[in-house]
Amino acid sequence: MAGVWSAYREAHKGLRNTRRGETESAACALRTLWSLPIGTSAGLRTLGVKEIFAMRIKPIAIMVGGLMVMLSVSSARALGQPVAPAVAPVPERKPIVPEAKVKVYDEAADARAQIAGALVKARRDHTRVLIQWGGNWCPWCIRMHELMKADKAIARTLLYEYEVIHIDAGRPNGKNLDVGLMYGAGGMREHGFPYLTVLDEDGKPIANQATAALELKDAAGAASVAAGHDPKAVLKFLEDHKATAPAAQVLLDEGLASAKGTGKRVFVHFGAPWCGWCHRLEDWMAKPEIAAVLKKDFVDVKIDQDRCAGGAAMLKKYEGEKASGIPWFAFLDDKGEVLITSTGKDGNTGFPAATEELAHFEAMLKHAQKNMTDAEVKMLVASLKQADGSGH
Repeated sequence: MAGVWSAYREAHKGLRNTRRGETESAACALRTLWSLPIGTSAGLRTLGVKEIFAMRIKPIAIMVGGLMVMLSVSSARALGQPVAPAVAPVPERKPIVPEAKVKVYDEAADARAQIAGALVKARRDHTRVLIQWGGNWCPWCIRMHELMKADKAIARTLLYEYEVIHIDAGRPNGKNLDVGLMYGAGGMREHGFPYLTVLDEDGKPIANQATAALELKDAAGAASVAAGHDPKAVLKFLEDHKATAPAAQVLLDEGLASAKGTGKRVFVHFGAPWCGWCHRLEDWMAKPEIAAVLKKDFVDVKIDQDRCAGGAAMLKKYEGEKASGIPWFAFLDDKGEVLITSTGKDGNTGFPAATEELAHFEAMLKHAQKNMTDAEVKMLVASLKQADGSGH
């Protein structure tokens, strides 16, 4: 208890000089602290009163001191004693995070399933996974999310280089901290949220980052939720840990090598991070029931025309001088010779949706099929109609 009263005296003495930013930081730190499990079987240390005050002496001092001062002011008014005016009244602000509207973190999601799904896409695109640990209850977490959406340079880097997932963590009772420990993210127990983890396409942790180091600071070195995070620092972190995309020719050569001697074709398709129709085609191809049929006759090779060195040139080589947009794809034999492409009599089918596009894609499948049955070809075409949902 000596430590408690010492903290109170320190706070009471310096409360008038406390900056608003420090108070905000104290509140966020305490919210994080109380969200952690006390003495759990996951290997977290048991926190006693002494340790808690050692870890958060300044924030608790500020908050306890503030409460005691308010009580003393109320008592003085009740007794008719004069009350000293505040040094600098702070205008009331609207809540930074309207909880009813902002739901960045899916509180019902399975964290392991989120990571597994992101890794599937990262392996396909040769990108990395960025995990943002936090919660809808955490103003700093929402501020980080807002920055990543609003800053154009950060948003582009995330679009091109990362599969981003938000994992609800901390509340209640140390939620998903055990999952974080699996990826070396135990630092969030000490540093709080948001906390960032970068995984390579195989699920190996590349970096873990406490975000206090990424916060904007004023001249006195204080941070505040209103100021948020430093865009330059966040961008540097992302740029430092992004993957290097393989060259287009390397990816194609690997696909041809896999097809050689198997009788399979190479299904090479060209896309880009910004291309929504490309992602729809890729997501359709990745569905378990679709992938199981396609792999009977095809080796899948994706070329990103923007990220892969030589990607745009390779697209031009196979498509010809007349560009017709992406997604564009072709079926090749194991020697790299073109069997048929997505360019039909009406142009590039792209994601097959319209009647004539579906007819051309069906013709492509029949032209290349060896092991797929006619019924399976029809199933693939029918599933595209369902995936489009346009009624064509």
